[in-house]
Amino acid sequence: MRRAARFSTLASAGLLAAACSTAPKPPAPPPVVTVPPSAGVYKVGQPYQIENIWYYPREQPDYDETGIASWYGPTFYGKRTANGEVYNAGDLTAAHKTLPMPVNVRVTNLDNGKSLVLRVNDRGPFARGRIIDLSERAAELLDVKRAGTARVRVTYLSRADINGAPPSETPAAVASALPAAPSGKVDSAALAILPGATVAPPPREPVRSAPPPIPSQMFADAQPTGKVTDVPVPAVTRLYVQVGAFSKVENARALLNRIG
Repeated sequence: MRRAARFSTLASAGLLAAACSTAPKPPAPPPVVTVPPSAGVYKVGQPYQIENIWYYPREQPDYDETGIASWYGPTFYGKRTANGEVYNAGDLTAAHKTLPMPVNVRVTNLDNGKSLVLRVNDRGPFARGRIIDLSERAAELLDVKRAGTARVRVTYLSRADINGAPPSETPAAVASALPAAPSGKVDSAALAILPGATVAPPPREPVRSAPPPIPSQMFADAQPTGKVTDVPVPAVTRLYVQVGAFSKVENARALLNRIG
């Protein structure tokens, strides 16, 4: 009886050990894949076709277009861009169908006036009517993320440094509503004067002095005639006015010189 109990205990221990040795192991965590951050190149690119539409990349230093902007979804995070860089949703970057890469562009939201400098380093968007795709952070700063799209103006600025970082979120890069250019007259008194500088006074209109009074003796011999004399006047444009009667020719000429 004691032997049977001992055998039963040994058998149970053996089964327990076997069960422990055959238990499934927990799955190993997936390997972490890291992408080198700096591997981009300056690239114009060859003509390419997407959904039966041909696109022709080229240098466009005068590029200035208005259209619809959208933004990258989270599925693109960590993937290579068209010029070999790595997409980071927190960087101020964008995608364009034909501009060289990387270049800096200014994107202005025409609905709210906000403006941002972005680094173009990818191709897209290929939805009809859209001219640029924004990174998630750029969409947030331009107030595009919630609506998904917005009317924007895209202006080429310069070729970007291939080894440089994307534009930063500084007041120079992120601008609120752009003020309109001043119009009308500028008050010269409000302008600051540099130390040591001299400013000439504004020109003044010359003040004409009143003509001297005519001596009364010139009219001493002027006597009213007592009657109105009809003077024939040519029929076209001349008009004759008699201002007085003089007994001396010299007095008449003196008055003529003063009023003439």
